[in-house]
Amino acid sequence: MPDGSTYVACDRLGAFTAAVFVRLGLSSEDAAEVARCLLTADLRGIGSHGVSRVPIYAERLRRGLVNPTPSLRVERTGSAVAVVDGDNGMGAVVGTRAMAEAIALAGAHGAAAVAARHGNHYGIASYYAMQALDHDCIGLALTNTAPAMAPWGGREAFLGTNPLAAAAPAGAHPAIVLDMATSVAARGKIRLAAQRGEAIPEGWALDAAGAPTTDAAKAMAGVILPFAGPKGSALALLVEILSGVLSGAAVGPAVGSQYTEFDRRQDVGHFFVVLDVARFMPVAEFKGRMDAMIAALKAGAPAKGHREVLLPGDIERATAERRRRTGVPLSREIVAALGELSEGLGVPFPDTSPEPLADGRR
Repeated sequence: MPDGSTYVACDRLGAFTAAVFVRLGLSSEDAAEVARCLLTADLRGIGSHGVSRVPIYAERLRRGLVNPTPSLRVERTGSAVAVVDGDNGMGAVVGTRAMAEAIALAGAHGAAAVAARHGNHYGIASYYAMQALDHDCIGLALTNTAPAMAPWGGREAFLGTNPLAAAAPAGAHPAIVLDMATSVAARGKIRLAAQRGEAIPEGWALDAAGAPTTDAAKAMAGVILPFAGPKGSALALLVEILSGVLSGAAVGPAVGSQYTEFDRRQDVGHFFVVLDVARFMPVAEFKGRMDAMIAALKAGAPAKGHREVLLPGDIERATAERRRRTGVPLSREIVAALGELSEGLGVPFPDTSPEPLADGRR
């Protein structure tokens, strides 16, 4: 955790965030949805997609680049297929509506795919994939993003970091939750490093001249690299096809940059798939098989330098459990930005503490 970080109670941080978006024109329901999405990211330790995004979300709303009161349109184009027009609404609002449609269609038909267009940055992809878990379904969520990554062998940004997420329920064990960018690192992590004047690891990015760099500021002016070279690049392209091309949203460089382009909308696209476990086998049997697999994986001997075998979602779940007790740690830069927004909108910012809170609610 960076020096100067302070802790904020989870419930109060969520209430503050929702109040900000209500003040910016969102309905109370939509504001609460956006706040839940951002707070979920912070709880799970993905600060690059948490409340650090509130100031830029607010700026785009103020400039009229995002519609605070969208009229979402859902067109069912097949028995288990739908397309959602987000009407340039907030990403969390559009994404949650599209995922709800996918869950409903999967409940009726066993499996469903829903594409969404005319959206905006929607936070962490796992926020949507995990929504399937309460319905004993497997969920997948994909989204394209503003160009930041060069395709394999290139030096010019065309693809976004194009994240994907998947969530599968289990029984006695926690669900498996995958959430990953197709780049070596999320662009938000590099942006935070640049704001703090911190270096980034080698192999994350190229500068504007196409040379490797550990300077976060130079990386922001250059391109992020795909993970695993051509494999990550190919996977990012697949996400672009499903989220951008197939949905009817913008593709590649046509996707607007959230942080640098204030003369156009983002027109981000999303893609969701939901599988109803019960249509494949009894839910209890599936969860039992999942538990057996997880137990076998966990029973494996850890490699040198590791204390245990970790599965997708383990670290994030443990982080969330801890932060619900201790509060969310925020850097002084983020606290300052949120404080400025608080003053400008007349929404009181919650108290902060230099030490972890006793129960996350102080």
